[in-house]
Amino acid sequence: MKRTLIIALMVMLFAPLASAKNLVREFSGTGNAVTAEFSVEGPWLLDWRLDGDYSAMLALEIDLVEARGGRHVGRVLRTQRRGNGVKLFQEGGVYQLRISSSLARWRVRIEQITEEEAELYTPRRDNE
Repeated sequence: MKRTLIIALMVMLFAPLASAKNLVREFSGTGNAVTAEFSVEGPWLLDWRLDGDYSAMLALEIDLVEARGGRHVGRVLRTQRRGNGVKLFQEGGVYQLRISSSLARWRVRIEQITEEEAELYTPRRDNE
């Protein structure tokens, strides 16, 4: 009994360390949106997923904007097909996402990662 309790406590203490990814924010929707502010330190990932009922008219565009001042940092994604992916960012800050979509259901997760995880990141090369 005592040994089982110790093992259970160790699992509870060290399980969060098994993966250093930490969910900062998650956003989802079906139309256009400007997300709430989120604060991240570098490096971090934007993990996106796009689905919809119509493949011919589907579209998603995501822009990264500084929350304070509204400066456009850059386009994160532009796609016209279902799918998912991740984008690595090295610079931290306080941001918002400007999301434009057509006939789409989208989900975006902002995840804090470690330097070691960032070194393992390999960008996907396709025609997004």
